[in-house]
Amino acid sequence: MATISEQLVALGKMTVDELAEKYREVFGVPTRTRNKPYLQKRVAWRIQELAEGGLSERALAKIDELAPLAPARWRPERLSGGEELAPPGTLTPARSRDPRLPSPGSVLLRVHKGVEHRVTVLADGFQYNGERHQSLSKIAKKITGTQWNGHLFFGTQHRSRNTQEERR
Repeated sequence: MATISEQLVALGKMTVDELAEKYREVFGVPTRTRNKPYLQKRVAWRIQELAEGGLSERALAKIDELAPLAPARWRPERLSGGEELAPPGTLTPARSRDPRLPSPGSVLLRVHKGVEHRVTVLADGFQYNGERHQSLSKIAKKITGTQWNGHLFFGTQHRSRNTQEERR
């Protein structure tokens, strides 16, 4: 097995496809990005985390204390007694629901170019035109033909006033 430094050096020589496969290997889930520098950084971080250990319980507790409402994309899954279900260093998707979304069964409406589009919010995704989708952004792209932030497109999130003023 290669040393950590050898693995990190090898990342610099990998293609995007190889990095995506390495991402799947070290995270256990596929990546949706094709951004080579991002993949190199994330995979390098994960290789080091697996070898040296992740954040301490104290650091994780401090993060939860300082930013309880911050979106946590990945958390170690725990049993009711507090012990980890997955081995240390194994990450699983957070089960918490995105707070921007209305409750399952709600319908999001958006009129685009004179056509009304209805999306039903499901417990584990969305339904649009009889098809299930995992992201609002994919539905927005299907409607418009261009990349959109799905939450902005369907009005579940609004740009902050500061962000709008900065763009002027």
